[in-house]
Amino acid sequence: MRFNKHLESIKTYEAGKPIELVVREFGIDPKDIVKLASNENPLGCSPKVQEAVKDIVANMALYPDDSMLKLKDGLSKRFGLTHQNIIIGSGSDQVIEFLIHAKADENSAILINSVTFAMYEIYAKHVGAKIIKTRSLEHNLEEFYELYKSEKPSIIFLCTPNNPTGDAIDAVKMQQFLDKIDSDTLVVVDGAYMEYAKYANEAKAVAPKELVQKYENVIYLGTFSKAYGLGGMRVGYGLADEAIIKQLYKLRPPFNITTLSLEAASVALEDEEFVNKSIALNFEQMNRYKEFANEQKIDIIESYTNFVTLSLNNNQNSTKLADDLLRQGMIIRDLAGYGLNAIRVTVGTPEQNDRFFALAKQFL
Repeated sequence: MRFNKHLESIKTYEAGKPIELVVREFGIDPKDIVKLASNENPLGCSPKVQEAVKDIVANMALYPDDSMLKLKDGLSKRFGLTHQNIIIGSGSDQVIEFLIHAKADENSAILINSVTFAMYEIYAKHVGAKIIKTRSLEHNLEEFYELYKSEKPSIIFLCTPNNPTGDAIDAVKMQQFLDKIDSDTLVVVDGAYMEYAKYANEAKAVAPKELVQKYENVIYLGTFSKAYGLGGMRVGYGLADEAIIKQLYKLRPPFNITTLSLEAASVALEDEEFVNKSIALNFEQMNRYKEFANEQKIDIIESYTNFVTLSLNNNQNSTKLADDLLRQGMIIRDLAGYGLNAIRVTVGTPEQNDRFFALAKQFL
């Protein structure tokens, strides 16, 4: 059977191992497993969300509100934009897919950082687009601009803070970069972890409203999977000029967000107290990872997210470390697939972090 020829060059994206798989493979009791691999909120979601979704279960037979009015109202209020500036996807991943299919084809080039969210490249390969990567590990906008001038990409992806490294772009430098990009080049500012960056350093905080109102070729992406603790609900969004949103809606399938997910995201957006509590705990615990890296004499990238990237020494192996921890019920992310001898660890609760430090020290 013949398939799309572009699929031949695509490697299947491997998400963080679920707890259920570790239970089956190693026979470990679920209560003894700690998952710090997928950058989920270790506190879960807001208790208000848990209460709200209970009332939705009775209407499961009905299709969701495809206008997504309640959630769009909340996002409009939060960012000072109109409904016409918003598209909601099944995770921000789906909006990325819409963007690439709307703008790119076999004659297009897509510019991304050397190490960044894998789905940019995977979706680009769906349409046969050329992938251009920077050399720098962290986002270097001067290098981005040089490649932009020479390669003329159709789309530029700026992931800030970046996954899986955790670095973030200075907001002023980003605007200076955007000022030099022509209006026919789509720039995607992926702010999946922006709530964390804003808390850690205001200089890294990108204001979506300013981007949308100043640049007709820029779209900002956000998600409810991280700070809001709704990874299982799969809700993301894009904020952009109305002309971009209209094109994306041509690709959006009907009812792409469930009734439960819409209600959960709407309520989560209102509970700022829970989000602030989660983020404060995150950076309080992140200091412990910095101390751990210093003690073990390994490098840690300054992170503006809810995870840390730890670069191992030449006599250590990230894959062996990740496998060793996995067999003891600790799930982390090995970054060998990105060409790095490094691991990515979600910052957990104090107890979860205690467990990681104890197991990792044994190996290191």
